[in-house]
Amino acid sequence: MADAALLIAVLARELEGSTHVAVGALSPIPGAAALVARELSGGATRVSVLGSRRFNPFTDGGRELFDCAGQGRIDAFFLGGGEIDGAANVNLVGVGGYPQSRHRFPGSFGSAFLYFAVPRVILFREAHSPRVLVPRVSFVSAPGTSPPGVWRRGGPRALVTGRCVFDFDREAGRFALRSLHPGETLEGVIAATGFAFDIPERVPETPPPSAAERALIAGAAGARIGETYPRFARAVLGIGVASGQGEGPQ
Repeated sequence: MADAALLIAVLARELEGSTHVAVGALSPIPGAAALVARELSGGATRVSVLGSRRFNPFTDGGRELFDCAGQGRIDAFFLGGGEIDGAANVNLVGVGGYPQSRHRFPGSFGSAFLYFAVPRVILFREAHSPRVLVPRVSFVSAPGTSPPGVWRRGGPRALVTGRCVFDFDREAGRFALRSLHPGETLEGVIAATGFAFDIPERVPETPPPSAAERALIAGAAGARIGETYPRFARAVLGIGVASGQGEGPQ
């Protein structure tokens, strides 16, 4: 599985050209990626990280985030799921018959609304196995595609996992493999993926973090995400957190 620095760099590249990136709670890797993108843009990319004191303009949690997205003022968002299928449907409710699910996930919250309202949605799940990437989700919390005539500003652009990167073709309604992370094989990814996906004739390796990306991950961006996720910054990125920071989610 890929290390955190590679995943942060991959996700940051997906945000190039974004004007306002929103990151949900309990999302240290996407949060770090958004802050890397902010630094690389020279501050042109605005970042809102729920749970952060410094990078969270919202005072009442999700309500203001949803209003902002509905007004078209957020153009990139990260979304994960307990299950994700080949049509980019996301399950955040649970596995098994609803409502008596055998295993419960955190809940849908505003995932369906944001999936429709935000133009660029990047799916991210570090775990990559047939239990996570399934043929069909047990419950559709947020649909990856919509019928003709249904208004939708947004939708999935890519799926980044700990093994590879997929692009999502909205017209075809399916994923295509973009790259394999270092050390991964096509056979291994096929075996670990529960849904079918398109495969190019040549599958490149995911580019490693550049010198500039590594410097930001180990420096300014890493230290700033440490304000919200101090344990992640220390244990995963090897960055100390100043005293008085880090009262947010760990």
